[in-house]
Amino acid sequence: MKNKRFIYKSLSVLLLTGISFGAVSCNNSNLEDVQNSGTFEPDNYFRNEEQSFSGLVAVYDMLRKYSGGFENDVTFFNGASDDFYSGGGSSTDGAGIQGFSNYTINPIIMPLSYWKDYYQGIAKANLLFERIPNADMNDQTRKRFIAEAKVLRSLYYFELLRMFKNIPLILKPIKYDDDYYNIPQAKPADVYAQIESDILSAINDLPATTSTASEKGRITQGTAHAILGKIYLYDKKNTDAAAQFEMVNGTPGGTSQYGYKLVANFADLWKVNNKFTTESILEVMHTDKSNAEWDFWGTGKDEGNSINQMIAIISYGRVTTTPNNDAPDIYKGWGFNPATDDLFNFMQGDPRLDATIFNAKKFVTENKITYSSGFRDTGYFLNKFLPRNADKSGLPGATELNFHQNYMAIRLADTYLMEAEALGGSGSRAQALLDAVRARVGLAPVTVSMQAIKDERRRELAGEGHRWFDLVRWGDAPAKLGSRGFVAGKNEILPIPFNELVNTALTQNPGY
Repeated sequence: MKNKRFIYKSLSVLLLTGISFGAVSCNNSNLEDVQNSGTFEPDNYFRNEEQSFSGLVAVYDMLRKYSGGFENDVTFFNGASDDFYSGGGSSTDGAGIQGFSNYTINPIIMPLSYWKDYYQGIAKANLLFERIPNADMNDQTRKRFIAEAKVLRSLYYFELLRMFKNIPLILKPIKYDDDYYNIPQAKPADVYAQIESDILSAINDLPATTSTASEKGRITQGTAHAILGKIYLYDKKNTDAAAQFEMVNGTPGGTSQYGYKLVANFADLWKVNNKFTTESILEVMHTDKSNAEWDFWGTGKDEGNSINQMIAIISYGRVTTTPNNDAPDIYKGWGFNPATDDLFNFMQGDPRLDATIFNAKKFVTENKITYSSGFRDTGYFLNKFLPRNADKSGLPGATELNFHQNYMAIRLADTYLMEAEALGGSGSRAQALLDAVRARVGLAPVTVSMQAIKDERRRELAGEGHRWFDLVRWGDAPAKLGSRGFVAGKNEILPIPFNELVNTALTQNPGY
């Protein structure tokens, strides 16, 4: 499709001359309050700081891919792990998530958005880099905006790398006269080198911490170090990864130089209004202020944490005739990501169990709740994101699309355990990092090892979208997921969506 504003074709809306940005309030720089204002002509934009900030907010907007919309990263990758099933109303409820869960995923049913959305974020960053040098604004602020966008672009490339591995590396806006359809895939090593150097070049232009409440959610030095550490870990540069994480983590169990500290009560992390805790390093903001309706669904403008609605229990209800009924008042949902019996059994005796898994089976037995079984129902549900009726939006808009629980893409317990892993699962510091995560929930130390770290990550981070990537990174996926249909040498990466291959230089990943 062509028009005077943009070309919408392949490589995910690279937006050759135009782009869809949000517009920011003049009085509040909080990213959560930004409203989308449609398309505009970029030749007449980026003229001042306000417009440049609006462009930066548009780059941030792609963070919602982690937890927004039906095709969010968390429920998709949860469903392909050994800890959760796809779930949903039936075996055909969402071809992509079902196919990934049973490893029949192919280029036709692979959701296009996992490719397209991250390239949209990259395109928005590239346009910002091109136009912001000529904007009328303070140079220090300009450098900060560029640094934030560099880190975000690097993060988006990292997500594409670990999903698809073989991807194009595009560092400038695509013009009408560019040979767009013949952009080749880059070597993964070259993409890693680019994004690692980009973050390193950006860190000194970022603030150490956010200085005001209105800046919560913006990239800081601590965020950048954590993202870079994670990238190094996946790039098998463990020494570099450990050094980055050490700057983020500080003394295990204490407060780091960037103000990070483990939250005292694990269950408090999942309270809807408990946003931007001391444990949060990269947090995706969600709001009900857009009053989203169903006509927004699937357009990239969905608001709210869609995980809430997706994993909520089908036709859930409390039995009002049962005296002293202590069952929670949960909003009914779509039944995705029921937890496996294996995860439930693995977490027995762990203080994090109840905050992580809601045992609906027990409440049914006690005649306290009723619900309808979905696909692969086990009676166990992901409690971290179960929406309560008390959390429903009181503003106009569809209830299902306006839950506003934030999502922590990176939190301190995660970086503690990644640093311990980067240290090879041995030594006094790795032991202290593991001990701190366990001590927070009242568990005694265990001798540090790679297996102890793997087990701790599984319990601590269950349902947060990390497990599948962990299994692939460790080489454990064939053993853990073989019964699901996982094929070694193929399913470590996803198929490139078919529409992205048509009339382009891209080649499909092996095995697909």
